[in-house]
Amino acid sequence: MTQRLLIIDDDTGLTAMLTDYLKPFGIDLVAAHTAADGLERLRGTGFDALILDVMLPDLDGFSVARLIRATREPWAQIPIVMLTARGDETDRIVGLELGTDDYLPKPFNPRELLARLRAVLRRREPVTGAPRKSLRFGRLEIDQDTRSVLVDGQPRNLTGYQFDLLWMLASNSGRVMTREAIMDQLRGDALESFDRSIDVHISRIRAAIEDDPRLPRRIITIRGSGYLFARVQD
Repeated sequence: MTQRLLIIDDDTGLTAMLTDYLKPFGIDLVAAHTAADGLERLRGTGFDALILDVMLPDLDGFSVARLIRATREPWAQIPIVMLTARGDETDRIVGLELGTDDYLPKPFNPRELLARLRAVLRRREPVTGAPRKSLRFGRLEIDQDTRSVLVDGQPRNLTGYQFDLLWMLASNSGRVMTREAIMDQLRGDALESFDRSIDVHISRIRAAIEDDPRLPRRIITIRGSGYLFARVQD
């Protein structure tokens, strides 16, 4: 099945190369070269994911990501892979805090981009042919089939990566999960190359599910070890 992706990047040579490279893999890439054009295209025909450059001529990629995540439109939770020529750790953290799914510094190998795109797209696919899987901890419900998170029946927005991380922690509730265990179970994604992203993702998850993210009761930090998901039945 062909998947339709949008790239917002002012490098016309790069977008043309990626369009040709991804086509044999069943990815139809549509290019926009300004933030304004990209946002306008998002409002039209649906896309499965977005490749977003940080350095744009009219608006930086961080601002674009912030606008996307703040809207109430159906495409607000579109998976986002950010590209940047800078690639320093601060930029990565900012991108993750804005709710992007992955981060790739330029220059990059197109095969690596393809692998990361496949990972974020895979997270959107519903689980089929298996019994429905859901976990409930008091007011919190996590449904693996629909990949949804509810608190008091109200949906909480997480990226695909953050949902996978929350599901892994909740599935091992009461057990301390080390960083090594987290990286092993989520192998092949951004954590392998950027360990501090764990902390950023945990912070985003806490903001979504905790009553007071500064005093978390569900996801507890075990200093020197990792994280523990507490069986809170509130």
